[in-house]
Parts: sequence; C-alpha cells; structure tokens
Amino acid sequence: MTTLAELSPPWAPFFGFAGVTAAISLSTVGAAFGTSKSGIGIAGLGPFRPDLMMKALIPVVVIIAVYGLVVSVLIAGNINPGKYTLFQGFIHLAAGLSCGFTGMAAGYAIGVVGDACVRVYLYENRVYVTMVLILIFAVCTALSSRSS
Repeated sequence: MTTLAELSPPWAPFFGFAGVTAAISLSTVGAAFGTSKSGIGIAGLGPFRPDLMMKALIPVVVIIAVYGLVVSVLIAGNINPGKYTLFQGFIHLAAGLSCGFTGMAAGYAIGVVGDACVRVYLYENRVYVTMVLILIFAVCTALSSRSS
C-alpha cells in the first residue's frame, strides 16, 4: 500500500507551476500575435478611410490573455506543497498546456482574420458582420479548453 509521502514527492509542484507558466505565457503569445497582426491591417486602413478606424478596432479589443491568467491563478491556488500529489501536478500541467495552446491558436486566428477582414472592410462594408462572427468563433476556441 502506498502512502501519501510516496505519492507526493517534493518535486511534484514543479509540474503544477509548469502548467501555470504554460497557461499564462502561451496564451499571452497568442494574444500578442493577434494584436500585432490585426494592428498591421488597421494601420493600413487608417490613411485611406479614417472614418472606419473605430469599427476596425474590434480584433484588437479581443483579449485572449485574460483566459490564460484566470486558469493560471486557479491552478496556482490549488497547489499545496505538503499534500500535492504527482497526479495533481500532471493534471495541472495538462490543463495549463491545453489553455495555453488554445489561447495561442485563438490569437493566431484572430490575427489572421482581423488583418484580412480589416483590409477587405476598406472596400466592402458588408464584411464587418462576418468579421465579428468569425472573431467570436475564434474566442470560442480559446474558451473550449476552460470548460473541462
């Protein structure tokens, strides 16, 4: 029969904190990529149609990094070095990686869609609703890892 001391090695919290790091850093990288890629399209729109600038800021306002911050705070709050098992460490590592990679994928999708749609929005105003719907679906991709 195994004891709690055997299931809780002193290095078990390392995996939990690795999950915290993965959640916050990877989702922040995705948010930074999405913001920079969309910003390039918005900067190209500005000189030609300054009246459309405020509506074109929608892709930049979508913040994915907040989801990574929430998950990392939840994981860090559950780490108790005395009774933290290796199984919990691996679960928290998997949760952090899941959150981080989905945040990075959503940020990439927001960047690509935001850049392309803002450039098309310069010539065709009807694409605005489509852009907003695609951005909502990209955010749903980031939210999907938080439901489990």
